[in-house]
Amino acid sequence: MEGALEALRKEFAGLRTGRASASLLDPVMVEAYGSTMPLNQCGTVSVPEPRMIIVQVWDKALLKPVEKAIRDAGLGLNPQADGQTLRVPIPDLNEERRRELIKVAAKYTEQARVSVRNVRRDGIDGLKKLEKDGEISQDEQRRIQAEIQTLTDDYIKKVDEALAQKEKEIAQV
Repeated sequence: MEGALEALRKEFAGLRTGRASASLLDPVMVEAYGSTMPLNQCGTVSVPEPRMIIVQVWDKALLKPVEKAIRDAGLGLNPQADGQTLRVPIPDLNEERRRELIKVAAKYTEQARVSVRNVRRDGIDGLKKLEKDGEISQDEQRRIQAEIQTLTDDYIKKVDEALAQKEKEIAQV
């Protein structure tokens, strides 16, 4: 369940909120040296100011592929080449884009809820098997099942709180 919550936080880190973040470029994959590799394996990503991301490409031959990968990543970013460096200004979010980002955040949240529920299901199935094999009593099985349900409810609540926080962050002008 903790893993599902952590995965949700990573997904949220990649959602643009109008502020620059190095993790914003994490999903960008670059065609380089005949294969596809993550951007962070082609150069250094830094955030010198709140509205700018700088990508220092290690190999000058990769400048164009990195620039193309950032442009084609669907993040709404337009990098500008400057020597061996790419400057990626973060544009302001318009209202329509904010609504889209909130929908994407809600989709990530639903995936996290499903993951938490799957962990609950697996735990309860394991308990039923232990009871069937006679390793624990029915009362013990019900008690542990109630604990699992309480844990599940707590994690669903944490996932919902993370969504509310992210929505507030996205909606902030």
